[in-house]
Amino acid sequence: MKLRVLVVFGGVSVEHEVSIISALQAIEVLQVKYDVIPLYIAKTGVMYSDPSFLDIETFQNIDDVLQNKKPVHIIKHEQNGMLVYKKKFALQKIPFDIVFPILHGTNGEDGSFQGFLKTLDVPFAGCDVLGGALGQNKAVMKMVLQDRGLPIVPWFYWEEHQTMEEAFVQKVKRLGYPVIIKPANLGSSVGIHWVEDEEQLLTAMKDAFLYDAVVVIEKAIVHLKEINCSVLGDKTQCKTSVLEEVVKEDEILSFRDKYERGEKGKGMASLKRKIPADISSDMEEEIKQYAVNTFHALQCEGVCRIDFLIDCDGSIYVNEINTIPGSLSCYLWEKSGVSFSKLLDDVLQMGLKKYRISHNKIHSWNTNLLSMYEKGQGKLK
Repeated sequence: MKLRVLVVFGGVSVEHEVSIISALQAIEVLQVKYDVIPLYIAKTGVMYSDPSFLDIETFQNIDDVLQNKKPVHIIKHEQNGMLVYKKKFALQKIPFDIVFPILHGTNGEDGSFQGFLKTLDVPFAGCDVLGGALGQNKAVMKMVLQDRGLPIVPWFYWEEHQTMEEAFVQKVKRLGYPVIIKPANLGSSVGIHWVEDEEQLLTAMKDAFLYDAVVVIEKAIVHLKEINCSVLGDKTQCKTSVLEEVVKEDEILSFRDKYERGEKGKGMASLKRKIPADISSDMEEEIKQYAVNTFHALQCEGVCRIDFLIDCDGSIYVNEINTIPGSLSCYLWEKSGVSFSKLLDDVLQMGLKKYRISHNKIHSWNTNLLSMYEKGQGKLK
């Protein structure tokens, strides 16, 4: 019997459309070996499942399509995960064996959806709750990396309730212009600004706070190379992909660079890049070791992508991690001799292994505590 894989995508995120592209790329490959059930989370947060969601053209007119679709829910029934929905007067059930979340950004990649799945006690692939949360929150991520001694650019964070007066401006000046402004919990370069002076700074901060209540301010590396490395594995073992050097047209790699300038429907797989990256073998090995250390420091599992910055003097900095990377970094693994099919197999098997290990742990006690409680007394006997 084929493994039944529930692939979840969309979500309440600014990366909603990017998630659809990544998921449909994966589904096309998964269908060869597995029974795939698509689960689309609309921008309203409502979940739907339908075979038509296997076709990207469905999403070009999705609001009209959803008017004729029934919402579905994920439940745990006996030993299986189930999708349930009403059909006339009966409750329909679709069983599945494992969930494969391909949700980018907030309310999905950030550990929140994984927490929902853990509450239901259903298996899922990829990072657990903590790994997703650490990877998505750039401020907390940098604190962890800093504590582990990994190289990051000078930075600080600012919260929305704090006033942006002289103390804030002076703190930015101590970093030195130009600086990069980033919402702490977004991805795909949304809400990011390159700032040259105080006037641009305040405008950029106001825009960034539209997306998140915490904003990261970083010293900009002016003459740099951007290098990406994917890591595949879990807490016990992992391996690194070939490195890529990203080609961008602006000071920062923009959303447009990533998704709108390349081949239609290919997402991150169509981004302009050099593979392998044009760097020395010594620097390549150093970056790969930093990638593995970052992967472990942030409690990651499955397939991730770690992005690096290289200054003109050869200094290497860990920039950020993507715990559910665009196109699942399939293009990097294919260049590393690992097919997309094998990559997906490995991620699913690691998810099942994680679930088995979790079930060997003690999660609750069988006690008689409530029988000792005296009604109306507010205390134990």
